[in-house]
Amino acid sequence: MSTIFTKIINGEIPSYKIAEDENFIAFLDAMPLVKGHTLVVPKKEVDLIFDLESEEYKNLWGFSQKVAKQIKNAIPCVRVGVAVVGLEVPHAHIHLIPLNKVEDMNFRNERLKLTDEEYIEIRDSITNY
Repeated sequence: MSTIFTKIINGEIPSYKIAEDENFIAFLDAMPLVKGHTLVVPKKEVDLIFDLESEEYKNLWGFSQKVAKQIKNAIPCVRVGVAVVGLEVPHAHIHLIPLNKVEDMNFRNERLKLTDEEYIEIRDSITNY
């Protein structure tokens, strides 16, 4: 059974895509902790990040680094934090979260409710770098 991320990758569910290549995709989180919260996902459906082949694992982090730099240039923040949790969706993924304080990365925080226009504005600001 396909995960929600596979459905996004296949275009069955819309997303606000930040970057994509033949192996990975990055898109804005639908329930962000802060503006610019982005998910980086391998297109290959693997549940646990450490189950990726060694080369895929390294390439995922390299792709994430490029996306994180775009985020840092576009979103006012001190740095871009990284989290790998993997409890909500059984598909390996990395959270890239713009941080101004450590509390910005607390997954117990209430999630933002953004409008379509806000998502588009954030996406466009990141993809322009």
